[in-house]
Amino acid sequence: MKTNVNGFIAVAVTEIESGLSFGNLTIDPAFDPELAAAYNLEVVKAKLNAVKALGLNQDIEDILITLSNQIHIIDISPNKKFMIYLAADASKANLGMTRAILRKHKADVEKNLA
Repeated sequence: MKTNVNGFIAVAVTEIESGLSFGNLTIDPAFDPELAAAYNLEVVKAKLNAVKALGLNQDIEDILITLSNQIHIIDISPNKKFMIYLAADASKANLGMTRAILRKHKADVEKNLA
């Protein structure tokens, strides 16, 4: 993803149930993707609980968080076992392309972690 996502800042893959990090990468030493993923894991768990409580027979594909100069996308595996957290510079990233690249990599990661 580092070479495919314009404005790439960081990525982390985390198991949802345990919070265990499968790996992370950043180009910004001040940005801790493992810590960011740990905090955003709470967002994922809350949203999964909300979908269940509301009786929505739906799967969460991704969660987008837009900051003043960054976009953060949390992509959740179809089996709801892991998430990929991606941060990118909003001035450089194309949201549609970034989401498409993330979905492609999610399929690869899911095959390797299954």
